[in-house]
Amino acid sequence: MIVKWLGHACFLITSERGVRIITDPYGVGGGINYSPIREAADIVLVSHDHADHNNVSAVQGKPEIVKGSGAKTAKGILFKGIATYHDASKGKLRGANIVFCFTVDDIKLCHLGDLGHMLSQSQIDEIGDVDVLFIPVGGSVTIDAAEAGRVCDQLNPKLIIPMHFRTAKCAFPIASVADFLKGKKNVRKLDSSEAEVELENLPAASEIAVLEPAL
Repeated sequence: MIVKWLGHACFLITSERGVRIITDPYGVGGGINYSPIREAADIVLVSHDHADHNNVSAVQGKPEIVKGSGAKTAKGILFKGIATYHDASKGKLRGANIVFCFTVDDIKLCHLGDLGHMLSQSQIDEIGDVDVLFIPVGGSVTIDAAEAGRVCDQLNPKLIIPMHFRTAKCAFPIASVADFLKGKKNVRKLDSSEAEVELENLPAASEIAVLEPAL
């Protein structure tokens, strides 16, 4: 499986058999200065309907759109949507958010979208085992660096990929990834937007892999 970070909360995940999944495609503008998305995909996941996460029209091809809570199968892959919130006030400030759990090439993936609070025990149980966790770390409109660290402890993933943080092409008033990395062990800063992830090569203890945005 190849994981490619396009920018913000948007990843292109390509399975060994060539199925292409895009998560939370952003729209350019309003502080998002990444280049426009021009990738094709078979499936698009949308965690919530904000412009920096729901620009499905930018994705090429004729992808199946997966939104909302509950189970849905697309291209033979089961996606489980778990209802959460975009804030710590049960959605009163920024609305709902969906956490997506799915398995690709026998690797259990979890994309937290714009999670805005610590997970409850029932949500942890529903998410279950996680091999690769895509987690927002920038704070302000999502969990912040400290909370993200605690969510990682809650889920105990093998590989942690930070997202939704300030970069040279994201001018949102959120923190950079540096805050999340402070004091952390097992950090790999990849000079690439892509990482090859194989089940047999997953780390035994939690490792953080920081990607460079492709766009």
